[in-house]
Amino acid sequence: MKRGSASSLRSPSSTWTAWTLLAALFAAGALAGWLLPSALVDWQPALAAAEPWRAFSAAFVHWSEWHLLANLVGLVLVAALGAVARLPRAAALAWLAAWPLGHLGLLVQPALAHYGGLSGVLHAGVAVAALWLLAMARGRTRAIAGAIVAGLLIKIVLEKPWGPALVRPADWDIAIAPLAHATGALAGLLTGALAVLIARQQSRR
Repeated sequence: MKRGSASSLRSPSSTWTAWTLLAALFAAGALAGWLLPSALVDWQPALAAAEPWRAFSAAFVHWSEWHLLANLVGLVLVAALGAVARLPRAAALAWLAAWPLGHLGLLVQPALAHYGGLSGVLHAGVAVAALWLLAMARGRTRAIAGAIVAGLLIKIVLEKPWGPALVRPADWDIAIAPLAHATGALAGLLTGALAVLIARQQSRR
């Protein structure tokens, strides 16, 4: 690896700033979306072709105050993960790309007539962060990343995303869509893997 390539992957301008700015964008969007009628911006498979921007705006729809608060807390945690790990701009771009892809994955479940929330995006962020560290870090950090990936996969399997489109957990005041967690994580793994491949190619130059 060339010295310049290594430093470019971890320079201050390309590390945690991009990741935390993206998290701030998600937070601002969620707060703004709270003021809008959900039907204008939520995910609706019937409108996916005519209004493709809903693949982005769906993340900013929340069905209750608790839903919004829980996702904002989760967003803080994912932002902190990226900041502590000093994830590079490439990882932030992978998270950005996973944002609409995770929602487009919901097309496999047409019974999910409406969807909104940051949870799919949060699962994508965790997947990108953990995969990047698993591939690019060493030692204890890599072990922690592996544990995060394993925990994420176990969580998704336990939620049975292949089951009903909506489930209502006892401790939630809304129904949730387990598939959104799975498609978000899958999108994050795919875009994260691409970012790792590109970074490795650049480091060999």
